[in-house]
Amino acid sequence: MNRSLAMAAVFFMATSFSTSSQTVLTIERALEIAETNSPELRTSLYNLERSELLLLAQKASLKSQFSLSLNPISYTQTRSFDQRVSQWYTNKIFNTSGTFRIEQPIIWTNATLSLINTFGWQNNESTTAGGTTTNKAFSNTLRLQLSQPIFTYNSQKMELEELEYDYENMYISYALQRLNLERSITSQFYAVYTAQDNLQISRDELANAEQNYQIIKDKVDADLLAREELFQAELNLASARSTVNNRIVSLENAKDNLKKILGMPLEEEISTIAQIDSVKTVKIDVDKAVENALNTRLELRQREIQTDLLEFQLIRTKAQNEFSGNINLSLGVMGDNEEFGNIYKNPTNSPSVEVSFNVPIFDWGANKKRVKAQEKSIQLNQLEAEEEIKDIQIEIRQTCRSLDNLVAEIEIARQSVQNAQHTYELNAEKYRNGTITGMDMSQFQNQLSSQKMSYAQSLINYKIELLNLKILTLYNFETNTAITPINSEAIKTHTRK
Repeated sequence: MNRSLAMAAVFFMATSFSTSSQTVLTIERALEIAETNSPELRTSLYNLERSELLLLAQKASLKSQFSLSLNPISYTQTRSFDQRVSQWYTNKIFNTSGTFRIEQPIIWTNATLSLINTFGWQNNESTTAGGTTTNKAFSNTLRLQLSQPIFTYNSQKMELEELEYDYENMYISYALQRLNLERSITSQFYAVYTAQDNLQISRDELANAEQNYQIIKDKVDADLLAREELFQAELNLASARSTVNNRIVSLENAKDNLKKILGMPLEEEISTIAQIDSVKTVKIDVDKAVENALNTRLELRQREIQTDLLEFQLIRTKAQNEFSGNINLSLGVMGDNEEFGNIYKNPTNSPSVEVSFNVPIFDWGANKKRVKAQEKSIQLNQLEAEEEIKDIQIEIRQTCRSLDNLVAEIEIARQSVQNAQHTYELNAEKYRNGTITGMDMSQFQNQLSSQKMSYAQSLINYKIELLNLKILTLYNFETNTAITPINSEAIKTHTRK
């Protein structure tokens, strides 16, 4: 308790008089820093933004598409044989043209409706044995065209649904990354806090060792104790100093790990502050925890998405060798004239109807085997989903049992610290009076330090395990409130755009 008060005082002084050379972190502040700086979270966010852009691009592609292709200059000269009149002729063509196209995909039927206009000018010259003929004229062709696939799946709708699933999946991955990041940061944060606490315990132990050494030295100098006791006191003092040095190294290593996961510069100095003595134990209803997890766990929704995507892949596999067809309808009008204003003086209609079919006959059973292989993938995914549900149930049940054990361990550790402290104080007086040896006193000191570290660690373990249960169930049992890591309305909004 004294150490917690001291660390709290340090925290308030640091927040009031802190300099730019050091950052004092609470667990809440660490999570805030990670929101913007964490490499893992930024990676997940980039994937989410990429998926969102692909979805928006696909939605944009379902709107009317405008394009213009230009052929400014084209010149050809060919020598050919005309079988109709059995003579050779030379043909020279110089032309320029452009095509303006509007295409409108129709997602409900997987059709494409196109409006196409081609405008051009040409100079055509043909030379035969009988003389030379030329033609210089403007031309324009306007047509409305419909292409409708039949007896096959709707590829436009499927591609859109796949991208919607991908966006939802990335959104879920981002939410899961945030939850997992909270767990990782909490673990690393308390690793730094534990290292700080252990260092302080070691320094207290060093202070006691220095005090005891001075007492023994004075008594040895006064011939009240044997010189062997001084040797043991020197050994205890050297051991305490070595422990402090080792704890300093452990603390710096823990700080580096925390700064890395937070995305902070490794050169920045940090310290942590936390109130672990005020741990509030809660009663957990295991059945409620399992039920809430099965209703809300995002991994189960990801598994559903994976099932739907596999179904889409099965449809594509079946379509590789299926009976299908296509209907092409076109209505157009074409005109040409030497004068631009008279292009449509004598127009020509150009209707077109085309129906085509793809009729598979025999492929030695290749596609049938591909379909069966894809069906096995679906069955495997279903089996994995069933096992994942069991794993979730087991993990929650084990976490609840662990929490119950940690409550008992906290109470035992608290009593052990009190006993060790009382035992140390009694024997410290005996040591000063010379009734016990330095080796005995070293054991009592180590026992007290060990019990203090065990008590602090048991409190931290309970906090981390309670956080783990919150992440596993998406329910905060401390406040009895559900957690919503993913905004379903946000997903619906983006998929409707």
